[in-house]
Amino acid sequence: MVTVSQPQVSSAPKTLPPDTTLRSIIKTLPPECFTKNPLKAWSGLLFSVIAVALGYVSIALSPWYLLPFAWIYTGTALTGFFVIGHDCGHRSFSNRNWINNLVGHIVFLPLIFPFHPWRLKHDHHHLHTNKMDEDNAWYPFTEELYKEVKPYERTAYRLIRGKFWWLGSIIHWANLHFNPSLYPEKQRKEVIFSAGLVIAYAAIAFPLMILAGGIFGWVNFFLMPWLVYHFWMSTFTIVHHTMPDIPFKTKEAWNAAQDQLTGTVHCEYPAWVELLCHHINVHIPHHISTGIPSYNLRMAHESLKQNWGDYLYETTFNWKLMDRISSECHIYDAENCYRRFDQLS
Repeated sequence: MVTVSQPQVSSAPKTLPPDTTLRSIIKTLPPECFTKNPLKAWSGLLFSVIAVALGYVSIALSPWYLLPFAWIYTGTALTGFFVIGHDCGHRSFSNRNWINNLVGHIVFLPLIFPFHPWRLKHDHHHLHTNKMDEDNAWYPFTEELYKEVKPYERTAYRLIRGKFWWLGSIIHWANLHFNPSLYPEKQRKEVIFSAGLVIAYAAIAFPLMILAGGIFGWVNFFLMPWLVYHFWMSTFTIVHHTMPDIPFKTKEAWNAAQDQLTGTVHCEYPAWVELLCHHINVHIPHHISTGIPSYNLRMAHESLKQNWGDYLYETTFNWKLMDRISSECHIYDAENCYRRFDQLS
């Protein structure tokens, strides 16, 4: 398998045998990977509720000089809420869709994240992972597109493809999830409901925070943990599919088996992050099948390593990795995968 713990010479992912299909890869996984376990699902939710509650207690009790640590912990625990909602969105939390929708909406509320708009756009990402002009999860600009877009769009793109990658999730959240016109007519009622629900939640929760603790109370209990949550969302998302040697494909060249298996990155984070975030960064099996619950991802990954190990891209989170991505993965080039901004013609 391709393993990266620090910058290395780029090498394109290996090509699968021509008769390999996504279904044939799925068939190599143990059936237990797809089994929903209500005890594990609900205990995972309870774990996140307790973790987030402890985070807010730590914020309330911490002296000013310990607040950054409390914010980091709480924001990371809130990311665990997102992963629970992520399972709900893929219908892998429960066999009953009304439970998936209910739990998904509840855990997304403190994140001010509309459940249905995210679910619908995220499903599209899974259908078109690493497909140019289709994938909506941080697809790269070509030089032609970069020159065509408006100046403010170029500025935003340069920020999130450079050292401010950690803002990308906020821009993605604001642009995609509150505008019903971006969705087909049949989906708009769900989009409006979810967006309206989080707006109503914010309209109630934010004034109460300010009433109880002033503006600093809002900053302390919402804004700073929320920014940490978006730091992880930005980092996880860009690392999942962005490396200097992982290509995006045109519609004609794209292949589901090849580009889901070899275009997805497995990244190991510190154990406390993995625990609080329910191992969502064991990400390759999730792109082989969204039906695998988060608590079965490591089991599925071990199976993929045994059967498809030569094709897996594995790495470890560190600042060298993020520097490599943010320094090299700027403008998409079909021949070399990426060019830097300073290499534009």
